[in-house]
Formats: sequence, C-alpha cells, structure tokens
Amino acid sequence: MNVAILSIRILERIAPRPLKRLFAWCVARAGYYLLHTHKLIALHNLSRAFPDKSTGELLKIIKETYLSFVLTFVEFPSITRLNKKNLHRHVRVKGLEHYERALGEGRGILLFSGHYGNWEFGNAALAVLSRAPHFMARRLDSAFLEEFSTSLRSALGIGNLHKANAMRMVLPLLRNGEAVILLIDQNVAAREGVFIDFFGRPACATTGVALMAMHTGAAVLPVFTTRMKNGTYVAEIGPKIETVKTGNRDEDLLANTQNYNKIIEEQVRKYPGQWLWLHRRWKTRPVQARRYSSADRASQKANPGQIPGGAL
Repeated sequence: MNVAILSIRILERIAPRPLKRLFAWCVARAGYYLLHTHKLIALHNLSRAFPDKSTGELLKIIKETYLSFVLTFVEFPSITRLNKKNLHRHVRVKGLEHYERALGEGRGILLFSGHYGNWEFGNAALAVLSRAPHFMARRLDSAFLEEFSTSLRSALGIGNLHKANAMRMVLPLLRNGEAVILLIDQNVAAREGVFIDFFGRPACATTGVALMAMHTGAAVLPVFTTRMKNGTYVAEIGPKIETVKTGNRDEDLLANTQNYNKIIEEQVRKYPGQWLWLHRRWKTRPVQARRYSSADRASQKANPGQIPGGAL
C-alpha cells in the first residue's frame, strides 16, 4: 500500500496542472450526466434555497458543484508541496491574526467549516504559516484512501481525528491549547443534533462544536477556503465568535449552533457552486425529533465520549 501511495504522489508531481484540471472537468461532467440521483438531490436543494433562480441557473450551479468536489480530491495531494516560500502562489490567507490571537489565549481553538471550496488547502495553509491544526473526519470505508489521506495531512503535521469517541480525544487537545477543525454542515439524525434554520428550512445540525465550546471555553472561529477562477485559493479565518452561555444548556446549544450555521449559509450564498449540494442536507425532519424520547437523551448523556452528529 505504501508503494501505491508513493506512486500517486510521484504522478501528482509530474502531471501538469492544466492536465489535472482537464481530468477533473471530465470526471465532473461524467458525474453530472450519469449520476442522476445526486443531480436530482442537488436540484431539489437548490430550488428550495434559491426559489428566484431559473432552472438554467440552478443547473449551472450543479455543474460547478460537481467540478468543485472533484477538484478538491484531485488537488488534495498537492498540499504536501506547500511551504512558506511558495504558499503565496497557491493560497492567500486572510485573518491569520484571529487564529494566532486565539492560540495566544491558550484555551484551544475550535475551527468550523463545511464541505465548501477546498478545505484541505485551508488546513495546509494554517500548518505552513502557524500551528498545524488537527482535522476531524469520519474514517473512510476504503483502507487505502484512509491511509492515503492521513499520510498527506501528516506530511504537514496536521493531526487526524475520527468521530468515534471524539470527545475523549478533542478535550485534552483543547486543554493543551491546540486547534481542531470540524466540518459541521451535513445532516445528522434527530437524536444527534438540533434543528436550526438553514436557507429558510429546518435542518438538523450537529451540536458538537457548541457543546465543546461551552464545556471548555475554547475559541470558536469560522474558516472557509474559496477557489478562485485562476485556480488559486483564498483561505479566510473569521474573528472569534462569542459563545452564548446563559445557563440554559438546551437553549445555549441551539443558539450557538444556529450562529455557526448562519455563517456557513452566508458563505455558501456568496459562492453557491462551491458547496456540496449533492448531499441530502434536509433529510432529517422535525417530526423525527418528536420521536426522540427522553430515554434516548439520557443514553446520549451517558456516553460523553461521542460528539453529537456528523462533524466530518
């Protein structure tokens, strides 16, 4: 397996950038025309999120979404070549002072983002310019892809965390002043999240970041890495978001989670073609939450090692 990973890295280094983009474009177009289920999911999501846009405009966004998603993985191996001398040619970083100020507070950082742009380049930029973060993702079904992605991040000192028993891994990192990045924009089961407003519709969102911020006092910062038309990126780190703590745990979880998702929505509205509309974001319905019994909630509290919901 190590030989295969090395071979892919070598191919990535010798393949010219235009060829990689052409390959991504071909794969994206194939997905657009052949994967009808995901295309219909995206069209349904977009038509509800942007009711004023024409079908032609929505289909254009879907094509951009396919391309953005494929480019994320085609470009992923390139992060290992980033360093302080060449980073400016690939990624422009805005708001680094917010990250370093939060590091200086010494209470840990919870960075949140979504499946938007190329989050891997944003992680890499932080690792090159400042302290490398730890990235939380679900364990991939393919052992090869899991080892491959882990090796790429590890080459820059980026830590790899998995969702299972995540709380037990994250809390010590935060206590040591480390930074953890989570993608919090995907649907979760009713028992794992709270319903917030997302593009004018109730969406079930993970409460993991809010829960950890309220428990530890860690700084919460948004970060988004947007792909520009010339193929470079802009990684933007937002200012610290004050954590709502009124003493009412349930209301505070809801308020904080809503705040984070509102920021994600605002970013997606700027560049809708760079978000993963192919995902069934609104799959869980409020009626399912009413079936979530008090016994289930008690069970969740009895298993604090698990971060609620799919922070991926």
